[in-house]
Amino acid sequence: MENEHGRETENSIFTIECKDIVLREYLLEDLDTFYELTHQPEIHQYLPGWNVSKERRLDWMVNYEIKENKQFLQAVSEGGNIGQLRLRLGIVLKETGDFIGWCCTGMKDELPAPNREIMYAVSKDHRNKGYSTQAAQGLIRYLFENTDIEVLNAIALVENIPSNSVIQKCGFLYKDQIEINNEQYHYYILNKIDLPI
Repeated sequence: MENEHGRETENSIFTIECKDIVLREYLLEDLDTFYELTHQPEIHQYLPGWNVSKERRLDWMVNYEIKENKQFLQAVSEGGNIGQLRLRLGIVLKETGDFIGWCCTGMKDELPAPNREIMYAVSKDHRNKGYSTQAAQGLIRYLFENTDIEVLNAIALVENIPSNSVIQKCGFLYKDQIEINNEQYHYYILNKIDLPI
C-alpha cells in the first residue's frame, strides 16, 4: 500500500512521514517504552485509563491494537470504508528512532455522531517541540485523504492548555464545553471541507 501521505515499508510497517517525526503502527518492541510513557504523571493525569499493568498493555497490543491496525489498513486498501475501526500509531523521532508517544483515531461514545476522534500523547521529555501538532496534522490529512471520514472530533480537558492549543493549530473549531465522567472538556470538530490545502 502506498499513497502520498502513508505507506507500508518492505516489512509491512505502515508509516506516515511528518517533518521531524514518523507515525507508525505499534510494534511489540514498543511495549517497554509505551508502558513507561503511560506511567508518566504528565500523561496519566490526562489519560488515567492508559496506565495499566505491563501484562495488560501487552494483552491489548497483541490481541486488540496491532490486530485492529491491520484491519483498519486493510479497509483503507479496499476503498476506505473504515466503519468503527481504530488506528493507533506510535510517534517516533526521525533523528533517533525513539518511540516518544502515540496518535490515534477511534470512536468516542460520549460524543455526538459522527463521533470519530483523534487523540495523542507525547513524553514529558519531548514536549513543546511541535511533535504533537505534527502527529495530529499527519493523521488528520491521512484520514481525510484515504478514508470515508468527513468529520473528526477532538476533546481536551479545559485545564489542558497545551492540548487545546494543538487542537486549534490543527484547524479544529470549538463547538462546546462538555462533561465526561465528571470532567469538563472543550469539544472541537473539523470538517474535511475545511481542511487547509
